[in-house]
Amino acid sequence: MQAINLANKFSLFTELWSPKIIAEVNDFHVKIGKLKGEFVWHHHEKEDELFLVIKGVLTIRLRDKDLVLHEGELAVIPKGLEHCPYAPQEVYLLMFEPKTTLNTGADTNDRTVDPEWI
Repeated sequence: MQAINLANKFSLFTELWSPKIIAEVNDFHVKIGKLKGEFVWHHHEKEDELFLVIKGVLTIRLRDKDLVLHEGELAVIPKGLEHCPYAPQEVYLLMFEPKTTLNTGADTNDRTVDPEWI
């Protein structure tokens, strides 16, 4: 057991849209990521996702509205809800989600990554 310094963990990588695992809680991973630009529309059939903005402003596009998260704000995207994260400027994000969660949801494509531990 040890303290995890988020600033230090974010300094260890530069890749965008490539989440990194920093902790495990039961059957969940705590992940961090750097985002900029637009991701892909996707949904997760079995998993809810928690997004917490550490730095920047994240827009989570939904089919009927946009959800805008500022630093220190979080949202839970329920399983099955199609969404598309968008960040005009770089965002630092913390995610809490089941270990089985793929970043691209129910579909795999060239943006799908197998997150690594840092």
